[in-house]
Amino acid sequence: MPARRRASARVTTRAGDRGDTSLFGKGRVRKTDPRVEALGDLDEAQAVLGIARAAAPRPLAKTLLDLQRGLYLAMAEVATPRPDLARLPERLDGAAVADLEKHGEELKRKRPIEGRFVVPGEDRLSAVLDHARTIVRRAERRVVECVDEGYFSGEDLLPWLNRLSDLLYVLARSVEQTARPARGSAGGARRARR
Repeated sequence: MPARRRASARVTTRAGDRGDTSLFGKGRVRKTDPRVEALGDLDEAQAVLGIARAAAPRPLAKTLLDLQRGLYLAMAEVATPRPDLARLPERLDGAAVADLEKHGEELKRKRPIEGRFVVPGEDRLSAVLDHARTIVRRAERRVVECVDEGYFSGEDLLPWLNRLSDLLYVLARSVEQTARPARGSAGGARRARR
């Protein structure tokens, strides 16, 4: 029996040519709708995590893939009108928030993080993780706007995004190739002159 061919994805639909798009429901909204803005930021965060994952060693790559999958759940919630949330087969919940927090605490026990200002860019992978963190923070602000507008509650989504950016900060510090010199040290001055 021949293998069944998968239908080709229809990328160009022309449905959004007039500036509107559909969410997970029947209606259409303008592409400037706060939910669409939030979805764009979450999508961007996921794409940057993909760049990090492509450069990460295997254990970290698995973690990043799990975070990307979590962002899919976040996007599904943002895109679903409140009356239709029960249609989602899976949603972020308190356990997902606790998992992110636990992972961050475990990393900090292995490699304590100094309480100081960090300039990103110690190495490429940590810089990409810091980039993803800043996009998640932007997405979080957009989601807050959606919550304030009453589109959804954000009860677990907002804490999850907050913990995600915290975890990305900790991951970035944990993958840096060399320990950063203390501020004002001769090593720091030499590095600054390069």
